[in-house]
Amino acid sequence: MLHIDELLTLAKENGVSDVHITVNSAPAFRLYGSLIPLDDQEWAGKIGPLQGEIKKLTPGETTALAQQIMNPEQYEQFMETGDLDFSYAIPGVCRFRVNAYKQQDNVTLAIRLINSRILSFQELGLPEVLGYLAERPRGLVLVTGPTGSGKSTTLASMIDLINNKHRHHIITLEDPIEFVHTHKKCIINQREIGQDSRSFAHALRAAMREDPDVILVGEMRDPETIGIAITAAETGHLVFGTLHTSSAAQTVDRIIDVFPPHQQQQIRVQLANTIQGVVAQQLIPRIDKPGRVVALEIMVATPAIRNLIREGKTYQVTSQIQTGAKFGMISLDMSLRMLYMKKMISREEALNRAADPETMQKTLAGGK
Repeated sequence: MLHIDELLTLAKENGVSDVHITVNSAPAFRLYGSLIPLDDQEWAGKIGPLQGEIKKLTPGETTALAQQIMNPEQYEQFMETGDLDFSYAIPGVCRFRVNAYKQQDNVTLAIRLINSRILSFQELGLPEVLGYLAERPRGLVLVTGPTGSGKSTTLASMIDLINNKHRHHIITLEDPIEFVHTHKKCIINQREIGQDSRSFAHALRAAMREDPDVILVGEMRDPETIGIAITAAETGHLVFGTLHTSSAAQTVDRIIDVFPPHQQQQIRVQLANTIQGVVAQQLIPRIDKPGRVVALEIMVATPAIRNLIREGKTYQVTSQIQTGAKFGMISLDMSLRMLYMKKMISREEALNRAADPETMQKTLAGGK
């Protein structure tokens, strides 16, 4: 029987981002965005000295693999609820974020590899304006993007910058904890939802009494969590959060629309006063070398943008971003064009990811 630690170690050695384990399929690795089952010819000769046979997994085998990385309490909870988020570590190899779930009553695992070393802005290819946002004395900074777009990696780098430069108390609320920070100039306390607190809203409300300077909220999904986060930003804290949105304007609208209509004007005013910036990102396969590169849309909250949010004119935010280069702003399409001009991404990817494909096509063709 294949041991999951061997499989995860192999994934780490090959630069894999995710491992998928499901019935009637061999274990699959996500490499540079593509999902490859290990019985695929592409992996022939690369498997290494694994003890177990690489083959399509039976229900009993996926259950056994899940039990290898869960303690009895976790397994019992998983069997009751049908899904479970938790972290796992192989000492000296890597940390992992695991989601176990049932499909057709079979046990399935989605495992994200977490880089044990927190990378700097330079290593990640992030612009200096993110450092400016990370060092705001108070307010709300949002990092957004689809699942697997590197939001946690960007936030870890921003927290590490604060940790190296300031004497603050940082509290992170995560489900589960991904990057493990060490105390440098800051004291960092990391709380795992489900283990250290029952919910993001409960942990965030408690954090207000724990003398934080900086609070990281792993997910802002419900009105209660979003409302408390905005209040925390209003009361002098720097709050980082994530949403699954693809642009700055969409992020503002999502926050406001999650509240009932009678509250939306109040939230619009609060958000306009507290927002410091939005970073919307995507990871795109590279063509110059193996790997992926980040494309960014960055909104910095200028007085003009705050007014647009306050007045409900978020449809004009994109034009402000396009003309806000002196503040460090960049639109997604501008970022994609720069990556294409540097021959880092393909024309097809630039067009597929563009917010305005028609204009992008003209731009890439040399039109205006």
